[in-house]
Amino acid sequence: MEFKEVLFHVEGGVATLTLNRPDIRNAITHPEIIAEVKAVCQHVNENRDIQVLVVSAADPAFSSGGNVKDMKERKGMFHGSPAEIMENYRHNIQDVLLTVFGVEAPTIAAVNGAAVGAGCGLALVCDIRIASRKAVFGETFLNVGLIPGDGSAYTLPRTIGMGRACELIFTAESIDAETALSMGLVSHVVDHDQLMTKAHEIAAKIASKPPQALRLTKRLLRAGQFSTLPEIMDKAAGYQSLCHYTEDHMEALSAMFEKRQPKYAGK
Repeated sequence: MEFKEVLFHVEGGVATLTLNRPDIRNAITHPEIIAEVKAVCQHVNENRDIQVLVVSAADPAFSSGGNVKDMKERKGMFHGSPAEIMENYRHNIQDVLLTVFGVEAPTIAAVNGAAVGAGCGLALVCDIRIASRKAVFGETFLNVGLIPGDGSAYTLPRTIGMGRACELIFTAESIDAETALSMGLVSHVVDHDQLMTKAHEIAAKIASKPPQALRLTKRLLRAGQFSTLPEIMDKAAGYQSLCHYTEDHMEALSAMFEKRQPKYAGK
């Protein structure tokens, strides 16, 4: 695959997607970058050798979300009647965020700088978030007279709780990395030059697990957000029965008894 808006690299079962439009603070509302991010996500879903997807961006920003210049000039996805703009949201920014949310492998957002508006929404649709000390998070929609159009009314309360989510969204204030850590918005805060090292360290640990069981585990965790305990136990029993019939399950047991590292084949 050839890309112009993003960088993409795979090594050791870990894929890295880097938004590469620092000139527009890695805004994700123009068709070209949306198409490339979606192509990467599809590639990850179709290639079982990829165990983890790390999402980051070229400095200095993680993502500004929408392009405010386009908003001011009412062009791009912000052009047209209210009905047309609604469809633009659904088929552009919301579509790409839902695509990232739907990646079957675990995802890690390595937030290198400002993640505001839909840029914060992009971090929130990833499973794990790690922040550079330079990172800033903001649900800033109300500052420009808008509502959270990126799904953060769903993802943010599930990440940090309803009260804190309401405060961040209603005040539209941005918070630094340490505050984000105290709220549970991110799992780790590291020096800027250690961000990708930390992200790949965690990714490597995840990538060392059995591929099929790993993706089923993510599916089960997602289902748990919508299910009762009996429902999720029933689903878990079904997934578990599949895992018992994998070669990787037997390899894990053999390695345990033989006191060696397992070698998984994704079968």
